[in-house]
Amino acid sequence: MTIETFGTADAPRQLFASTPAQRVALARQQFFEEGVRPSGLIGEAVLQSWMRCTRTHADRQRIVPFDAVTPSRLHATLARNRELLDVARQELGQMEHALAGTDCRVILTDREGVVVHVTQQPCAGHQPVLRKTARVGVNISERIVGTTAPGIVASTGQACTVDGAEHYFDVLREMQCAAAPIRDVTGRLAGVLDLTIEARRFGFDAASMVALYATTIENRLLQAQSRDHLILRFQASPKLLGTPLEALAGIAPDGTIAWLNNAGARLLGRLPEAADERDVECLLGHDLASLLRLGRRESAQPLRLASGLGVWVQAHLKRADGVDFQHAVAMSSVQASTPVAHSVDAATAPALEAATDGPHAETLQEHSRKLIEETLAAHGGNVSQAARQLNVSRGTLYRRMRGWTS
Repeated sequence: MTIETFGTADAPRQLFASTPAQRVALARQQFFEEGVRPSGLIGEAVLQSWMRCTRTHADRQRIVPFDAVTPSRLHATLARNRELLDVARQELGQMEHALAGTDCRVILTDREGVVVHVTQQPCAGHQPVLRKTARVGVNISERIVGTTAPGIVASTGQACTVDGAEHYFDVLREMQCAAAPIRDVTGRLAGVLDLTIEARRFGFDAASMVALYATTIENRLLQAQSRDHLILRFQASPKLLGTPLEALAGIAPDGTIAWLNNAGARLLGRLPEAADERDVECLLGHDLASLLRLGRRESAQPLRLASGLGVWVQAHLKRADGVDFQHAVAMSSVQASTPVAHSVDAATAPALEAATDGPHAETLQEHSRKLIEETLAAHGGNVSQAARQLNVSRGTLYRRMRGWTS
């Protein structure tokens, strides 16, 4: 069977499918037996997964193999995903407590679809599939078990649900699952959070629940992975700060936006793609120095974005070694006069000086200019070599130097 030969589903036949189960049964008949694309009968994500699975799984009736998990494999899996597990621990515990009265399993996989956490509750006799799959180290990716919610998320990065016979293999048709992605600071998939139940219905909105907790875990991971970044929390209402609905942005020492969470990208109207589009002053309407000053206050502060939208903002700055600049002691004038090593890591040091109320405190702009001028002088005015030494792009240096003459 080739996908190119699929035609349009026969509209009159859909009139006989009045329930979700009937629609899925008709979709399976059209897709697997007649080679017709069952448009409108199932979700596009499930249909695309079926298409991928037909290329790797010829027999839908076969028993899905679940390899034994060796101690070495288990150890390697947990070690490889230690950071993800650490930031997710609190939310996983909260989910399992909330679901303790149900037969649901909370499953966390890595980006490859390997289970790194699962609810430690014995599977009941009516859960033969979960008894085999709900184990740390088991690979439940689409390549192994066909169409499932966590498998689709691992393949596409998009949240989805898969219900009953929407699963590719017949042996999984008693399963119901909902999954959502967790991304890291690079925008890559870091893991998949999933809720699965067997032989019963969820009885609640599992998709919304898993999306909420996946967002919270993702926000924690973004902040945990940030090094030398000024972390901004912002939203139109201060009551949303500290919740899964808060917007987050990581501002790098060179004054560019290193990352945004989904809420942040929506508030700014877009997710910047190119490096020259990530200048914080262009996107937010405020330079790094003014944003750093926000970090001196515990409470949220009102801020007008470049778009004209008014938001409430909290700023928080940590250095790579874990020093919290928000609560750091101000540098003495003797320390402030000490030469700073020519590296971009030193660009975060002015946050301490910015927190100094004395008359001799350097501003961030003055320190940044001095650092760039000294580095350029050390390399005979060669911008490329200076940029390499500072670990920033030439475009960033040129923008800073143009700002000196404006």
